[in-house]
Amino acid sequence: MRSAGSADLGTFLRSRRAMMTPPSGAGGSRHSRRRVPGLRRQELAEIASISVEYYTRLEQGRAPRPSRDVLAALARSFELTVAERDHLFRLAGEPPPPPSEPSGTVRPGLLRLMDHLDAAVPMTVHDGRLDVVALNASAATLFGPVVGGGDYGRNIVYRAFTSPVFAELLDGDGIEALLRVAAAELRAALARYPADPYLLGLLRDLTAGSPEFRQRWDRGEVGAWRSAFKRIRHPERGWLDVDTEMLHDPERDHWVMLYTVRAGSRPPAISPLGTPCRIPGRDVAPGTCS
Repeated sequence: MRSAGSADLGTFLRSRRAMMTPPSGAGGSRHSRRRVPGLRRQELAEIASISVEYYTRLEQGRAPRPSRDVLAALARSFELTVAERDHLFRLAGEPPPPPSEPSGTVRPGLLRLMDHLDAAVPMTVHDGRLDVVALNASAATLFGPVVGGGDYGRNIVYRAFTSPVFAELLDGDGIEALLRVAAAELRAALARYPADPYLLGLLRDLTAGSPEFRQRWDRGEVGAWRSAFKRIRHPERGWLDVDTEMLHDPERDHWVMLYTVRAGSRPPAISPLGTPCRIPGRDVAPGTCS
């Protein structure tokens, strides 16, 4: 008897196969005079390197739950997007595979949004390695030189434990919370990318060079910082009460951080200074990023 999950998986496979373009010029008339659109089951099975009998049973909802290797082969064969691939895995009762690495490119639409909101909302973007990849001009004015030089100069965790910037920017409670969350977020990042050379090097260098990091790392906490309250010292307006909210782009593993000043806390008078900074390997507007 077919389960509901198997039936849904079979329906999805059939729909994707129907959308595939048959190969041209292969096998003479083999691909001519088709009565249905898309690839034949045998053609799809050949592309995925699985038996046509097994693939047929998958479509009919009669096969055992496919392995992750089979699901990955099907996803490649169908040329699925990340969202479609994840949906395929979930239909088969498997958690989607983690991304191999976060994208280094910020969506153009997000950069335009950061520019349009610049005068009202400081915004930053960091990737799944905790590297800052973009910030708008008002965020650069509010936070100052949060991005530095060196191998880990853009990394939030590294800067939290090695740079004096945050000691000038946050109050005592804010600094303590930042350091605790930074270590916990690094642990979460390493869980997503356990073999990533950059993150492994970051962990090695912080462990060797920062007793404060080692103390917090040894607590074994795993981060999930999605919203928080901070008191931030603005260079001209003094202390501001700021709420932070985070939005996630799962396809690129980017985190968008928005900072809004609470009512009763005087907002900084910041005029737009140009387009958002594209941190990695892109032009940076003069005066907006340090």
